[in-house]
Amino acid sequence: MQEAIQYAAYIVPSRAPPSRLFGPVRSVLYILIFMSYGFIFSKVIQKKIHRTFAIPFVINIIANASFTYIQFSLENYRLAVADILIVLWTIIRTMRILRPRIKRAFRLQLPYLLRVSFATVLAIRIAIYN
Repeated sequence: MQEAIQYAAYIVPSRAPPSRLFGPVRSVLYILIFMSYGFIFSKVIQKKIHRTFAIPFVINIIANASFTYIQFSLENYRLAVADILIVLWTIIRTMRILRPRIKRAFRLQLPYLLRVSFATVLAIRIAIYN
């Protein structure tokens, strides 16, 4: 709730989505992410793929969880941009790992990639405008 209030106070591009969409979109995406990551971690546990394949997933989880805190609690927009670039990079890395091995998990990452790509542009613009 506090995030929505802060977001509404930001100077944002005209194409920025309304703050009321963030919660529902985030909820759906987190379900897809959880399912996708569940596939990869189950393969690691079953020793069907090497555990080093899980590293980008773990980095992604940490960076993703950190973004909201950095953006809204610290209000450090430049650090938030750096963080979301890590999130974007780990999604791309994750998808490269998943595509030849677990196609279902790869497809589940597509909406996440699209949302974070858009959010990266938005975060950069927020950092510039604010």
